[in-house]
Amino acid sequence: MKVDGKSLETIWLQEDVLHVIDQRALPHELSIVQLKTVEEAAIAIKEMWVRGAPLIGVTAAFGMYLATIEASHSNTPETYILQAARLLKAARPTAVNLEWAVDQQLEAISKKDDLSDKIAVSKAVALRLKKEDAEVCKQIGVHGLPLIEAISKAKNGKPVNILTHCNAGWLACVDWGTATSPIYQAFDQGINLHVWVDETRPRNQGARLTAWELGKHGIPHTVIADNTGGLLMQQGRVDLCIVGTDRTTRTGHVVNKIGTYLKALAAKDNNIPFYVALPSSTIDWDLADDFSTLPIEERNSEEVSYISGGTQNGTVQVRLTPKESNALNLAFDITPSRLVTALVTERGVCEASEIGLKLLFEKK
Repeated sequence: MKVDGKSLETIWLQEDVLHVIDQRALPHELSIVQLKTVEEAAIAIKEMWVRGAPLIGVTAAFGMYLATIEASHSNTPETYILQAARLLKAARPTAVNLEWAVDQQLEAISKKDDLSDKIAVSKAVALRLKKEDAEVCKQIGVHGLPLIEAISKAKNGKPVNILTHCNAGWLACVDWGTATSPIYQAFDQGINLHVWVDETRPRNQGARLTAWELGKHGIPHTVIADNTGGLLMQQGRVDLCIVGTDRTTRTGHVVNKIGTYLKALAAKDNNIPFYVALPSSTIDWDLADDFSTLPIEERNSEEVSYISGGTQNGTVQVRLTPKESNALNLAFDITPSRLVTALVTERGVCEASEIGLKLLFEKK
């Protein structure tokens, strides 16, 4: 995507050093950080220097490549690689792309005997997953574009008002984004549109990240408090909702940033389409309707009790809550498939159900 007229991706490898956009600094500063070890890659994932299910997966894939290089200095390289895999998987367990990418690396690495071959194949896998993610996200936009076009036609060219939650943009992927890919492609084709951007507490990924990237692309948008969406829907000021997902069950239930469920309920009550855009790597084919084994990440409570913002002297953090008040920081909620109008994938649009997904992904 474009930032100030220049093409930029979220992650790239240069001379065995991984470069990523440090999303903690946005929107006040565009900072690029270097990751040189698997431990640094795991920290970047856990502490949300990088975030978004697709980007987490690609970062983990490159983390495994760094681990194979480090394994050459270990007396037990096989054990070192397995330990690195466990470290990465534990960084943020809810996003299924993380485990998916690490397992792809382990499978490819295990087929090679010589360590130099393990390093070479691991690099190839990481680069392939990066390239595939960008193409998959582009195709999500291709299949989601007609949904926006239809509403634009029905409104005779008046602005199509789209509501998003969290950041499922190109910052959450390698390029294009998931929920934003149809938006970018519609805008680039001249469709008149406007985006309502949920601030998305507690980390404000909407206000900080979605607003920043939409602004850099020139897309009209308005940041709103999380609880404003329901009223806007009642007033007829939302035409459709598009969100991303960190894990989708094979039966179409959606695990996404906390607050997604409430938006889906409001959309259902007001007969507004609620779409979920996702790459197939985000589908958990082993999970159906039993969520007892689903790891819902509980993050540091300080993300709730504190908030950060930009000043002339840089980014500062201030406390919002009384010191004696406890805070709970659950990162995700579960939106039942009955509230999802359709899933938008790289292979097309389908019903949020096991039957719908099987029609698109029969081999799975």
